[in-house]
Amino acid sequence: MLVNLDPNDGRPLYLQIMDEVRRALAVGTLRAEDPLPSVRELAAELVVNPRTVSQAYQELERAGVIYVRRGQGTFVSPTVRRSAGERRSLALAVAKRALLEARRNGVGVEELVTMIQKLAAREDE
Repeated sequence: MLVNLDPNDGRPLYLQIMDEVRRALAVGTLRAEDPLPSVRELAAELVVNPRTVSQAYQELERAGVIYVRRGQGTFVSPTVRRSAGERRSLALAVAKRALLEARRNGVGVEELVTMIQKLAAREDE
């Protein structure tokens, strides 16, 4: 599972991990019953304290996104489904981060939108 943490993001690392798991579910790279890395494996991969990963996993478990099978590991809940609402939420979060970063760098909304459209057009070629 690919998890990217942003050290410049003001949110706690455990929230970033939770959001990355939810993003993977929304885009379909994680599906119901897929295994997640162990707490130690993911902590080593991300170079974070295992308690950080454990906290993220506990919160995701409370939310019904994942579950633990004793002795076997952590898995995506069988009831988790991709939804249009999750994709909209994901798109909104990406847009907010892009806008925040643009503002930090003195880039206006129109310029940001224009550059995104130009980039998208290049990728479509």
